[in-house]
Amino acid sequence: MQTQETKKFPSKLKFLFQPHRIKVAYGGRGSGKSWSFARALIIQAAHKNIRILCAREIQKSIKQSVHQLLSDQIQSLGYGAFFEILETEIRGKNGSQFNFTGLANNTVESIKSFEGVDIVWVEEAQTVSKKSWDILIPTIRKPDSEIWVSFNPDLDSDETYKRFVINPPEYAHVVKVNWSDNPWFPDVLNVERLHSKATSDDYSNIWEGDCKTAVDGAIYFDEIRDAQENGRVTNVPYDPALKVHIVMDLGWNDSMSIICCQKGVSDLRIINYIEDDHRTLDSYSAQLKDMQYNWGHMYLPHDGQTKDFKYGTSAEEIMRRYGWDVRIVPRLDIESGIKIARMNFHRCYFDKSTERLIECLKHYRRSINARTEEPGAPLHDEYSHGADAFRYLCVSVDKMSNETWQNQEIHYSNLGIV
Repeated sequence: MQTQETKKFPSKLKFLFQPHRIKVAYGGRGSGKSWSFARALIIQAAHKNIRILCAREIQKSIKQSVHQLLSDQIQSLGYGAFFEILETEIRGKNGSQFNFTGLANNTVESIKSFEGVDIVWVEEAQTVSKKSWDILIPTIRKPDSEIWVSFNPDLDSDETYKRFVINPPEYAHVVKVNWSDNPWFPDVLNVERLHSKATSDDYSNIWEGDCKTAVDGAIYFDEIRDAQENGRVTNVPYDPALKVHIVMDLGWNDSMSIICCQKGVSDLRIINYIEDDHRTLDSYSAQLKDMQYNWGHMYLPHDGQTKDFKYGTSAEEIMRRYGWDVRIVPRLDIESGIKIARMNFHRCYFDKSTERLIECLKHYRRSINARTEEPGAPLHDEYSHGADAFRYLCVSVDKMSNETWQNQEIHYSNLGIV
C-alpha cells in the first residue's frame, strides 16, 4: 500500500504496510511507535474490511487501552465520518472493527473468540507474560493474519524481549526505533531528553531503548549491574575437583528454589538452579542425584527442621534418609542476610543456565507503603523465593568446604552485624 497517508511515517516503521506474520517495534520514548501503529491500523481499516484486536497484558478499563489514541488518529486523518467511535469498540463503514482486551484476563477457552482476527496489536508488550503469549499466538490463525508488537524494553530477561529480540522467529520483522529515527521529534521532548541525559541514570533505557539492569528499586540493582558489566554472568563449567553444595528455599504452593554452587579459593560459582512447585522432596532428590555431581553439603533454612503435620517428619530428616549431608542455614534476620549477600555478590559467577535465578535477583525489591511511599520489607512474590535461596547461600558460604578444606565459623560481629 503506497498512498499519501502511508508516506507520513518514520522510515523504520514503513514495514507496517508490508506483509509479515509478526511485526515488532521496540525502543525508547519519542520514537513515534504507538502513534505510527495506530495510524497504520486506521489507514488499513479504512481501505479494507478487517477485524483488529488491540491488546495489552492488563486492561481493567477502556481508558487503559489504545482506544483514545486510535480516536485521535481517526480525527487527524480526516476519517471522523467514516468510523463510528463507540465506548468499547470502533467500527468502520466498510465493516472494519476494533476491539480491546487484557490478555491476562483470558484463558485458552475465552480467547477463542478472537480466532477470526486479522491483526492483533499488543501495546506496552514488555509486560506480557509467557502464558499470555503462549495462548494468544496460536489463536491468531486466520490466513494472512498478523501480530503487531510495540514496547519500550524493561529487562532483557522479560518474556517479550527474549521472544522477539533475543530469539526472534524467522518470520518476524523486528526493528529498534528511537527518537533519532523520528523526523517529527518535537523540540519540547528534545529539551526533556537532554535534561535526562545530563541528570538521569535511566537515560539509556528511557530514550535509547536499552534494557535496564534490574527493576526500579531492586535491592541488588548495583550488584547485578556489576556482575553483568564485568562478565560474571557467563558459562560456568562444573569442576569435578570441587564439591557441589546445595542451598534450598523450601516451598510447596510457593516455589521450591534450589541453587547448586561450587566454592573456589576466592570465587563462588553458581552452576545450576531449579525452581518448581507442588513436588515432593523425593522427586527433587532424584533430580539432583541424576546430575552426578561431586556432592558436598545440603543447606536448608530453619523451617527445614519443622515436622510436617501430615507425616510427622521434617525436610531435614527426609533428605538425610535420601543420603544427603544436611546442614541448617545460620539463623539471621533478613536485613542482615541481605547485607551479607551484597558483600559476597562480587565473588559470584552465574552460569547462563541459571537465568531464572538472575531474573529473581533483578526483580527482588521492597514493598512500598501506599500512604508514605517509603520502602519497607522485601516484597513476597514470585521472585522472592530465588532471592531467599541466594541469601541463604551467602549466609552459609563460609561453612562450605571442599574435601581438604577446614570449615570456618562465621563471626558476624566482625562484619558489623549484630
